[in-house]
Amino acid sequence: MIPASFQYLRASTVDEALSLLASHGDDAKVLAGGHSLLPLMKLRLAAPEYLVDIAALDELRYVRLEGGEVVIGALSRYSSLARDPVLLEHAPLLAHVSAEVGDRQVRHRGTIGGSLVHADAAADLPAAVLASDAVLVARGPEGERRIPAAEFFLGPFTTPLEPAELLTEIRLPAQTGTGWGFEKFTRRAIDWAMVGVTVTGGRVGLVNMGGVPLRATATEEALAAGASIEDAAALAAEGTNPPDEPHATAEYRRHLARVLTRRALAQAAR
Repeated sequence: MIPASFQYLRASTVDEALSLLASHGDDAKVLAGGHSLLPLMKLRLAAPEYLVDIAALDELRYVRLEGGEVVIGALSRYSSLARDPVLLEHAPLLAHVSAEVGDRQVRHRGTIGGSLVHADAAADLPAAVLASDAVLVARGPEGERRIPAAEFFLGPFTTPLEPAELLTEIRLPAQTGTGWGFEKFTRRAIDWAMVGVTVTGGRVGLVNMGGVPLRATATEEALAAGASIEDAAALAAEGTNPPDEPHATAEYRRHLARVLTRRALAQAAR
């Protein structure tokens, strides 16, 4: 399908992007890699009057270690994250999940910030960021604010970002030497996961087990209390509300969550 007409605006700096967003408010959408927004526009599920293209903002492409934190620019692409030496050493879960995202085109064009702002419960990166206990940095007219990942995903495709704000950075504790695990089940290799599980530092993120990316809190609490991997994994679906569809019913997804959590926890323990 053909999207509705819009005005294309290309920002050359973060400040210019923020100015454009402030000028056009709810009528504007940010374009980064485009793999989340453009399909919605073609289906007329999104019809912004203005597209603010930030793809040229290289100032938001970086990965560095600051003290005990890994700091990632929001426009860092999956392909670069997958092989970044800082991530491979200090945040291996995020590096591995980035390597598994989509097909080759998506990996080379998609950005971590775009995936997080899209807030799709079926995407892998939001669950990895949740399990990594990350903080997301937003910049707007009033300056910067830091939003814990646990407070960032408010509903299906909904975040606390204001229309004039831009996600600029992701910060997470360095996980050097910490076990991690990632498991997902798909019908085909490039499909969204029916269910996925991310594990690091005793935290467990769930993919496609509700309207928003989730933490398996019952499993985490059981692990903290000394439960075995098997007993903790059996609680992975507690408090979730997975979609109920013909090719993957809610009960089947709950079963997958328990099985994949057990596997991911075992991988982390190794």
